[in-house]
Amino acid sequence: MNQENNQKIVLAINEKPKIGQGILLSIQHLFAMFGATVLVPALTGMSPAIALISSGIGTLIFILITKGKVPSYLGSSFAFINPIITLKALEANPNSEIAFGSFLVGSFLVGLTYSFVALIIAKAGTKWLMKLLPPIVVGPVIMVIGLGLASTAIKMVMNNPSNEYDLTYVTIGFITLFITIITAIFSKGFLSVIPILVGIIGGYLFSIAMGVVDLQPVIEANWLTVPDFTIPFLDYTPALSWYVIFLMIPVTIVPIAEHIGHQLVLSKVVNKDLIEDPGLDRSMFGDGLATMVAACLGGPPSTTYGENIGVLAITRAFSIYVFIGAACLAILFGFCGKISALLSTIPTPVMGGVSILLFGIIASSGLRMLIENNVDFKIKRNLIISSVILIIGIGGAAIHIGDLFSLEGMALSSIIGVILNLILPGREFISFKNMFKEE
Repeated sequence: MNQENNQKIVLAINEKPKIGQGILLSIQHLFAMFGATVLVPALTGMSPAIALISSGIGTLIFILITKGKVPSYLGSSFAFINPIITLKALEANPNSEIAFGSFLVGSFLVGLTYSFVALIIAKAGTKWLMKLLPPIVVGPVIMVIGLGLASTAIKMVMNNPSNEYDLTYVTIGFITLFITIITAIFSKGFLSVIPILVGIIGGYLFSIAMGVVDLQPVIEANWLTVPDFTIPFLDYTPALSWYVIFLMIPVTIVPIAEHIGHQLVLSKVVNKDLIEDPGLDRSMFGDGLATMVAACLGGPPSTTYGENIGVLAITRAFSIYVFIGAACLAILFGFCGKISALLSTIPTPVMGGVSILLFGIIASSGLRMLIENNVDFKIKRNLIISSVILIIGIGGAAIHIGDLFSLEGMALSSIIGVILNLILPGREFISFKNMFKEE
């Protein structure tokens, strides 16, 4: 970045903002991540309050590990929605051998995997990882995440709590979707970075008018309360199984690739090579430690948020203190009983309405990755790899070997995609950096 662009920086990474300015900027980052961070636990049956608290703590951990050099916010990862839903359903089944808390054990293992990859990066560098996870593998896997969740979003919009078709729910869902789309397309400035949150608020207000919201729990809730944390060895005894390992661990391919992409984008935004200093190993380890801590509290796995990188690019306020403020506000919100109760009263069609757009955007971002990296589908190996990943992942293919081993859906498609890329002839290394090249 030249001197002219440097003059446009509002706050440098280590620059302390004025109190009023810092609070406003922190609130903006809180709003930017709020909708997506709360949506993940809402879809998986986890606690939104704990998700907020764990995101705040995770962000503070990340900032500490990266020596305060990487302005990022960590929120709930969408990649693990389906695996968590699957494990929680099995936990609730009395005939299943999956023990209570297995999804949290799986989340902890995800954090360990991040940390293990960080250790390898520290010793061997980053080139091997980018070769293992090129766009032709990661792009289709990201598409599988979005498309695989499509039925979940539609059911939330179509069906009432009795699992029956309900026209009122359909109306609420599509009104919410409409508000979100209008905000995303036509709004400017601050509103343009929080269309999901605006859609949820608009859909919620419409739901109140339609008479499907019971505000009594909000009235009765205390302002300050302690969420129901799920602590290992206190609330459950961690139990490890091959099913949990093979359902959760392979999915880490996606957030790891996402993490690399975010660090490359962020490096361009702040004009500092964050891959080199403080290093991808540190940022990956920070992500991993944050995920392990979240799992120990009962929260979902963490990932760096592109929404907040977008806010950075718009505001040019890179101060790490702004992210510290946003993290502290998220923790405070998590301990506010009124807010927790309010989140619990959001009707499912509201969340389903925003999910239609959000899951579609996830799928489209995978397609965008392929396009921006100029992946040529005239080449048979590229066509084969993407086709196999999509059909196996969306179709729900599975490999079961008794009760010992199970690999299915997105996890199976990710592994097969990596294997195909390694063994098929004509492999060409395409770096993720191509996605962020200067025009």
